[in-house]
Amino acid sequence: MSGDAKNPYDNACGQIKICAAQMDIDPGLYEILISPKMVHTVSLPIKMDNGEIKVFTGYRVQHNDARGPYKGGIRYHHEVSMDEVQSLAMGMTWKCALIDIPYGGAKGGIVCNTKEMSIGEKEHITRRYTTMISQFIGPYRDVPAPDMYTDAQTMAWMMDTYSVIQGYSVPEVVTGKPIGLGGSEGRAEATGRGVAIILRETAKSLGMKLKDSTVVIQGFGNVGVNAAMTLYSMGCRIIGVSDSRGAIYDPVGLNPSKVFSHKLETGSVEGFQGSEKLTNEELLELECDFLVPSALGNQITLKNAGNIKAKVIVEGANNPTTTEADKILENNGILLVPDILANSGGVMVSYLEWVQNINRQHWSLTDVNQQLEAKLVSSFKNVWDMKEEKGLNMRDTSLAIGVGRVADAIRMLGLFP
Repeated sequence: MSGDAKNPYDNACGQIKICAAQMDIDPGLYEILISPKMVHTVSLPIKMDNGEIKVFTGYRVQHNDARGPYKGGIRYHHEVSMDEVQSLAMGMTWKCALIDIPYGGAKGGIVCNTKEMSIGEKEHITRRYTTMISQFIGPYRDVPAPDMYTDAQTMAWMMDTYSVIQGYSVPEVVTGKPIGLGGSEGRAEATGRGVAIILRETAKSLGMKLKDSTVVIQGFGNVGVNAAMTLYSMGCRIIGVSDSRGAIYDPVGLNPSKVFSHKLETGSVEGFQGSEKLTNEELLELECDFLVPSALGNQITLKNAGNIKAKVIVEGANNPTTTEADKILENNGILLVPDILANSGGVMVSYLEWVQNINRQHWSLTDVNQQLEAKLVSSFKNVWDMKEEKGLNMRDTSLAIGVGRVADAIRMLGLFP
């Protein structure tokens, strides 16, 4: 938990409380908006490779489906908690509404350390988890996807397990699958690519030159790597990156492809030739044009927000900034582009994969990227124009659009019974 002494779910509710007050949302409707529709906790006994039986805990939170089937990733991490999963599920609801795709929000997670597990153990835990939640998911009910420490292989196991239970192949039950099993072109790169597109649009709107602008990226996993590579191709200067082991800095600029190759060889970005070693905390406080936190949540808090020297923050991770930190950053004149807009590229291409699967089609990378680009540019423009008109910050504006669309759907549907 951050130095703000607030759990992730309380932080997410606090953001919606601000939004609801600005939009004059009825208190009863506010309670519906912050309350998950269904919460599932499952016990996962697994026989480990050494013959020992361990029992893991899994979660699946289905927040709201007023606008369509639940949608959200599944993360495997030793610090996964119900509060975290609930906050992320809520964020998915607003994210899908903000970019106007017909999904609601969900999230899942298993409390485990995959770095200490064999591939066989990861398969067993995935298949057990899928079996336990199989009655609650489905192509028109809830469509899971990869998240932290899960990937295309994880989704292949989930798809196969669900399909065996149903008695026929159901590729559309999950997204983020391998290409050969119905996965979409461009899905693996989509979240990071989307972060880069949103950063580019932000630079345009602020009148900042993208070429040679300095970028710091916290987190060098899937999102951070693909954001770095895309931004590098756009002419940005990547001056600092980090992973769970540490951070590196080079004011002249890093080649993200070479840094990634180094990480694959050594297990970390640390020790990359010509770079200076930093802590993750020092990396966040580097002077730069753009800071892209793409690691865990609650990284920019009351404790360090006053030390942030970036001109713009583009949130690649989910919930990297606390409510209290938001206020400090805004007071210091730092523009923050929130996660529900900045990292929405992943769920956009997940939606495209789902559509392809339902229709048993496969689109080219060019087609997918064109649709991704069009959707993100349009969504960004909606937020920016409303921000300018209403005088709100980017997070409040994004939430106003996303929450407003969900609230409208709930009002139109009514309450049954």
